[in-house]
Amino acid sequence: MPAPQLPLFPTDPDMPPDPQLDEVRSAILAADPRGEKFGGALRRTFDMLLDGQHTGRFRWEQLHKTEKTHAGTLVEINLQRAFNFADGKKMDYSIEGADVDCKYSQELGKWMIPPEAMGHLCLGAWASDKAGLWSSGLFRVTEEVLTKKGGNRDGKRSLTAAARETAVHWLFRNEPLQDNILLRLSQGDIDAIFASRYGTQRLHELFRRTLGRVVSRSVVATVAQQDDYMKRVRYNGGSRSVLRPEGVVILGQYGNHQAVARALGLPVPGAGESVSVRLAPWTPDHADAPWTELEGDKWVVARDGDPVVEAPLLPER
Repeated sequence: MPAPQLPLFPTDPDMPPDPQLDEVRSAILAADPRGEKFGGALRRTFDMLLDGQHTGRFRWEQLHKTEKTHAGTLVEINLQRAFNFADGKKMDYSIEGADVDCKYSQELGKWMIPPEAMGHLCLGAWASDKAGLWSSGLFRVTEEVLTKKGGNRDGKRSLTAAARETAVHWLFRNEPLQDNILLRLSQGDIDAIFASRYGTQRLHELFRRTLGRVVSRSVVATVAQQDDYMKRVRYNGGSRSVLRPEGVVILGQYGNHQAVARALGLPVPGAGESVSVRLAPWTPDHADAPWTELEGDKWVVARDGDPVVEAPLLPER
């Protein structure tokens, strides 16, 4: 799904000022200037719906129709938890004293607005796990911005095509959603990862096939399908132990692991994330390669031609 290109601010010069909308917008941005709370709430929504730990699902298309319908409710709940919004009097939230309705759609800007939201502010959200993007914006619900009366059987209407470009004050637009690495792998890789009936074996294969890429906690849960899934990543019999003879280390969220990732020029794993990488001992042939010191020796990211040697132990967290 390509990233929709829409203006950050409304483009209609005749739109009247809306001080209440400006106050709500400022409050949300003050609480979440980089969109981490908002994006995290949308990521949690997908993960809750897919429930990969118990179902092995990782694609939106694998959801049942009733589960997809429930997405909007989960977005509303997760945003309220993330921002600690108060309950609204008539709408979902009260933000800076304003009643604000919350709407989610899989198609950007095509939020379904109920009749009771007329005159109120609406916080619209969109996210696509496939595209790895999300957006959110505020708008005032008026007759001028909605499609003709009638709508669906509940009387809900959507923004007109023009209003999607001229009436929405975007908070965040086309921001990266925490990646679901399973959606980026080839079908051959997916088949190989899920070939085993054992979750531990599936995890080993996952980390073999995602070298140098961020793997989230939810992906680990989906592949392992076990209650103690993160334990399966560690040493003492987990993927770190099993892959060590293959030269592979699995970096986690710990500060000293992050330092290794930075030194080697790898993506830095955040909370609940992992990055696997095959290492090779430094030689003069690696003179221009970034390196890190582990167990008293210099190590670099292995190249295709480098021999496989047992990886060093990672530092204690």
